[in-house]
Amino acid sequence: MTDKLAWGAHVSSAFRTRVRAIGANLGIDPNNLMACMAWESGETFSSSVANMAGSGAVGLIQFMPATAAAMGTTTAKLAALTPVQQLDWVERYFRPYGRLKTLADVYMAILWPAAIGKPMDAVLWSKAVKPTTYRQNAGLDANRDGIITKIECAGKVYAKLEKGLLPEHAA
Repeated sequence: MTDKLAWGAHVSSAFRTRVRAIGANLGIDPNNLMACMAWESGETFSSSVANMAGSGAVGLIQFMPATAAAMGTTTAKLAALTPVQQLDWVERYFRPYGRLKTLADVYMAILWPAAIGKPMDAVLWSKAVKPTTYRQNAGLDANRDGIITKIECAGKVYAKLEKGLLPEHAA
């Protein structure tokens, strides 16, 4: 395959091959997976990178402790894997969602699965209705109107995709 993969210059050949296989297996654009992992891992693509907000989440897609437990593992075990090994868990995580056609929906599968398939202007959280969840995600409220929409959440991941496709990052 000669197509460049977003963020491919930052990962091993084995990682790129595995991400492409996951994309083919699940019907997800591998560039979208890479953009989400770039965002979630702070562009490190590390299986052990911890959530900066202290949620206990780790890794390529920031597996939460409860998510890891539901999948039959722990965040400690996930963090101990190599990035290529952790991709097996990434695939396992995404499998129940089926084909995710847009970058926004791939990211929603990680952040807020209830928003998969919803319109881009769908309100996910508002300061008035869900103040705690809003406060936890306030950094995503791009226009600071007290409402966080799907497009606001996905906007940062779209920017990661664009950056990841630049020649110095794609491979």
